[in-house]
Amino acid sequence: MTRLILVRHGRTVLNAEDRLRGLADPELDDVGVAQAQSAAELIVRAAPSAVWTSPLDRAVRTGHIVATVCGVEQHSDARLNDRDYGRWTGVLRSEVIERFGQIDSAPGVEPRADVLARSWPAVEDAARSSDDGPVVLVSHDAVLRPILEAIAGTAIPEPIAPGSCHIIAVDGGRWSIEAFDWGSPSGH
Repeated sequence: MTRLILVRHGRTVLNAEDRLRGLADPELDDVGVAQAQSAAELIVRAAPSAVWTSPLDRAVRTGHIVATVCGVEQHSDARLNDRDYGRWTGVLRSEVIERFGQIDSAPGVEPRADVLARSWPAVEDAARSSDDGPVVLVSHDAVLRPILEAIAGTAIPEPIAPGSCHIIAVDGGRWSIEAFDWGSPSGH
């Protein structure tokens, strides 16, 4: 069995304001740095073999904190990049939903199916590269949610909080979610 640890990057100012981040590149705020540190302190117990991140700064910085605490190499993979919200990047989520009913209906937003088609091969490659311990993938809600939902076969209503960790596994080609929101008091 091969395990991967999915991590959502720590909080940014745009997260705090509930604005669509997409390909914008805000840095972690102080809360986000603390969330990344907490994730790293949890992940180090799993003895990961590597950290892969989206190339956006918030994921790279979160990944750097995890990789440093765990003493492993960090790699960037564009397939883990956030969803492209086009002209809606930086706009309040509530405004886009009010106008279009849902984010997916806003014109110019990268389709969820395209996000999954782009990111899933990175998941498979990470699983194949995991020889000495789980690979940590640091990405974004809009990437992690479709991955987790594809494995679960259903929508995941719970939020994927900044700095949260989730364990997935593959055994004989069959994927499963071993822990959603691993390490949180309500995690299961």
